[in-house]
Amino acid sequence: MKCLIVQPMHEDGLALLRRHGIEPVACSGTDADSIARSVRGCDAAITRDAGFPRAAFEAADRLRAVVVHGTGHNAVDKEAAAERGVMVANTPGANAQSVAELTLGLALALARGVTGADRWEREGRPGFRESLSFRELSGKTALVVGWGAIGSRFGQMAATAFGMRVLVHSPRAREVGAFSRVAALEEGLAEADLVTLHTPLRPETHHLMNAARLAAMKPGAHLVNVARAELIDEAALAGALERGALGGVALDVYSHGAATGPLAAFSNVIFTPHLGGTTEEALRRVALGAAGHVVTALSGGVPETVLTPPRTEELRA
Repeated sequence: MKCLIVQPMHEDGLALLRRHGIEPVACSGTDADSIARSVRGCDAAITRDAGFPRAAFEAADRLRAVVVHGTGHNAVDKEAAAERGVMVANTPGANAQSVAELTLGLALALARGVTGADRWEREGRPGFRESLSFRELSGKTALVVGWGAIGSRFGQMAATAFGMRVLVHSPRAREVGAFSRVAALEEGLAEADLVTLHTPLRPETHHLMNAARLAAMKPGAHLVNVARAELIDEAALAGALERGALGGVALDVYSHGAATGPLAAFSNVIFTPHLGGTTEEALRRVALGAAGHVVTALSGGVPETVLTPPRTEELRA
């Protein structure tokens, strides 16, 4: 049996596949044509943010499972998978600690002007300390949007480490513990000094932070997005920054070219290249989880996080 590895993954995950008689096959590229060419002869595939397009499902001749190395699965054509009886699964939660820690790091960087200070020092420019006002996180109010594995971890960190008042907006969350739930997003935005986004991309969350929602934020508040680029209307965000409505923004996810586009003109915007789950610890956990799902699927089982179950006859094949 063979498993197509669309993008590089931790060696421990590859070793797990080999121990179960599954040969990892490196993909020739991450574009749709390359994936479609490489998938022939493969029984499974593991992909990251490159996804898995319809063309690849159509080209596959043995494919039984596609596993997402991480949480987000929007780039996998699940309709095409269902049509062909291919199961799709993901590995949610395995990188949650790392993403939550990056959220905290970005919040601190915004509050203390870390990236700007670094630039000024490298350029030999004096006076950065007097150029801006900085603030502590301690005692401030954080609005956590999306109370899953990542959002809840960050909320706990913010409350425990800094004594922040944590508000939660997450309509699907059953429990938020001792924290305060806000039913209306605008209610939380008006109170929060820091807003962090952790919600999945769904039709109702596309451009969740639009012009009206950005205008509803507390003046000078900070916004951190470590979830999905499409949660924010970037044109509206540029407008809010131009008006000076926001104190700063940190984006670990954003549209292609955003870091060199209009948003790049603002010194209070931080861009990071989707670093959330890229720690050594998280990469190992996710790779082992993804490889484990492949082993389960090719052994005739169904991974716990299956998103598109195969037809019964496919499982028996």
